[in-house]
Amino acid sequence: MASMLDIKNLTVSYGAIEALKDVSLSVEEGSIVAILGANGAGKSTLLKTISGLVKPRAGSIVLAGQKDLVGMYPYRIAEQGVIQSPEGRLILQGLTVEENLLVGAYGLKGRGGKSKRQIISENFEEIYALFPILKERRTQQANTLSGGEQQMLAIGRALMASPNVLLLDEPSLGLAPLIIRDIFNVISRLREAGNTILIVEQNAFQTLKIADYAYVLELGKVNMQGPASELIHDEGLVEAYLGGQRA
Repeated sequence: MASMLDIKNLTVSYGAIEALKDVSLSVEEGSIVAILGANGAGKSTLLKTISGLVKPRAGSIVLAGQKDLVGMYPYRIAEQGVIQSPEGRLILQGLTVEENLLVGAYGLKGRGGKSKRQIISENFEEIYALFPILKERRTQQANTLSGGEQQMLAIGRALMASPNVLLLDEPSLGLAPLIIRDIFNVISRLREAGNTILIVEQNAFQTLKIADYAYVLELGKVNMQGPASELIHDEGLVEAYLGGQRA
């Protein structure tokens, strides 16, 4: 399968502190790749660097074997189809659910013989099929949604951009166990529909259950990597990052 995102020798510094040190990883088209690690390992810095919010000191981030994203402005990277659903959801207060979703489609352009309006209409249908509660609440003020509903909205907003690569930063953060299960089920369905996903998550065990491949960051370096189906049975990983828990 073709690689959608190739990161090579990425180094990111905050002053004298190196947050990422010579990180290399690859995300195959149509796969879920997980980034695991303790707080401060550099996981969110990695996503912010891919999105252009943080500038690397060295390294490359190549999309679909063609375009190096390093040096591009964030909006240009978004135009290339690399879209992030941020940690904390960042729902736009004062806008309805549907208006929040429309914000995600701001940079869309017509393609494949379809107008921007047609693509937006199709994206709405797909997102409302994934998250029926959002359709029910489409005229409701987004800030009045529950935490789980806001997370669904944040993912839906990212999907409105028709991403080539969907970056998910801690999608289960602060959610109840039943809602977390629903969110991970949706992420699995997105992969089944052909989406390419790079996910950062504290809920390592649940993430490994749905991921194809995983990288473990420790102090800004890739400490371990491999198929998720193998890492989930690695006793050292379980003890270090899953707290010994398998459920």
